[in-house]
Amino acid sequence: MPVRYPLSEHSTETLRTAASLAAERDAELTVLHVDLYQEDGNVTRTELKRAAQRKLGRIENARYVVRRGFLVEQTILDEVAAEDADVVVIGRKQVGRWRRALRSMLGDPDVEAFLERELDCELVVVGT
Repeated sequence: MPVRYPLSEHSTETLRTAASLAAERDAELTVLHVDLYQEDGNVTRTELKRAAQRKLGRIENARYVVRRGFLVEQTILDEVAAEDADVVVIGRKQVGRWRRALRSMLGDPDVEAFLERELDCELVVVGT
């Protein structure tokens, strides 16, 4: 599941939902932050893990990953494919961001349908 760093209120809610789903399904959880080249954030895996643990405590079966990329959306798709993920949990705000990026290329797409098709896995959208 992709999150912003530092963790926003929305990212924390998304992380809480993803951790709960992982626990219910006895599954591994990959917490992903995309560190954009153009923003030169240099977030470390340790910083991401500590931030998540400050918000939620220790999360069982969690793996923390920081990937560098130019496009958040493509980096997420690449990570999902590499991990052969069964479920992707994203926040409603992330869907809006993807919608804006895709709108510039495809018109006015159904983002949830696009992501489900491209991700080839279950998509859980958190938030209102």
